[in-house]
Amino acid sequence: MHTNVIREITPLTQSDCFTLFSRVKKKFDFPLHYHEEYELNLILNAKGAKRIVGDHIDQIDDLELVFIGPNQYHAWFTHHCESEEITEVTIQFHKDLFDDKLLKKNQLSFIRNMLERSQRGISFSKSTIQRLKPRILGLSQKSGFDSVLELLSILHDLSISRNMQTLSDAAFNNEQSHYNSRRIEKAFEYMNANFNREISLAEVAKIANMPEASFSRFIKKRTGITFIDSLNEIRLGHASRMLIDTTQTIAEIAYKCGFNNISHFNRIFKKKKVCTPKEFRENYSGSRIFV
Repeated sequence: MHTNVIREITPLTQSDCFTLFSRVKKKFDFPLHYHEEYELNLILNAKGAKRIVGDHIDQIDDLELVFIGPNQYHAWFTHHCESEEITEVTIQFHKDLFDDKLLKKNQLSFIRNMLERSQRGISFSKSTIQRLKPRILGLSQKSGFDSVLELLSILHDLSISRNMQTLSDAAFNNEQSHYNSRRIEKAFEYMNANFNREISLAEVAKIANMPEASFSRFIKKRTGITFIDSLNEIRLGHASRMLIDTTQTIAEIAYKCGFNNISHFNRIFKKKKVCTPKEFRENYSGSRIFV
């Protein structure tokens, strides 16, 4: 259906519970993409913008709250929105934040159902958004365990809310055979664990248990980009996390993320993120938190 869909590598690590990212902007400029994590997106004051989730396309209103499951295509586009001050709060968490055994407990049945439905994307009613908006906006003021409890509580309240709408007809996941998903996951896990050093196509193909040429075609077919671009995206994900989280110099970060040439790093970063590492660090300071 979509050919040029980007697989986003979010800066969330295995030891985080979730990340919250808030910003005020004039336009939507992130292309159609998907990622492994769940995402809850609150958008205010963007009436007339266009939302795509899977095979569902809609024009949004002033209050927008959407919950999207792992690997589902999604994006917002400026479209007919004329607002100068769009507020967007994005919360992302790993798909294994809730253990399967925990989700089978009675008290979590509503959250479990919502997580299942989110594979196709869910939008919430205006009254639900009005009720939960202050709590979602206030989440960044909490910290540690309190913020984890508050996120759980928000998710539970969403899961019992009325008039939620399932967006896409099909979950993107259904098209893929599980066996192939597992191979690609293993390859990406390996790249994520070894991004800080030189990695060859041959060694990753070996992990996926495929001949080099087939693996090369396979990764391009599944992600829409080449092996080297996939590896660079992973490296950039880690680099952007370090730019936000640490005071290390840009050169140090480049080397730690497997780029052995600073100008090469700057060039790739600017191409993918549409700003330099320095600008990225300045733009994002203070607006993203990890819990």
